[in-house]
Amino acid sequence: MDFLEKITNDIKVAMKAKDKVALEALRGIKKELIELKTSKGASGEVADEDVLKILQKMVKQRKDSADIFASQGRAELGENELAEADIIAKYLPAQMTNEELEAAVKAIIERTGATSMKEMGKVMGMASKELAGKAEGKEISGMVKSLLG
Repeated sequence: MDFLEKITNDIKVAMKAKDKVALEALRGIKKELIELKTSKGASGEVADEDVLKILQKMVKQRKDSADIFASQGRAELGENELAEADIIAKYLPAQMTNEELEAAVKAIIERTGATSMKEMGKVMGMASKELAGKAEGKEISGMVKSLLG
């Protein structure tokens, strides 16, 4: 069963349970995947790394929206966005702890031979590929800066 089928089945479950928040989040995922699958130049298949990127983007968008709603005094809308983000995040791999992230970044720095901030781009390129879906880019960047700086 591919990911799109899994989402479709989960949509049916959410409809039967009358879970509006889950339904909205899952429909959003399905929409993004179908758009990617049918976009110009697409092969009709969606790679796992593309799915991860889409899910991460969607979680980040929901969290950013929740922050904006909270800053504007619209907490009830922010709560809905955070609930959707939690549902979408369930489809991502488990996020790394700070200690695991530090160990992984140290290993990448050793492999690249980086010794200063001038080589941050080289480390970030490799780290972003290896840690995709396991940690947010902002966290990876912060860890690389602290270890190289």
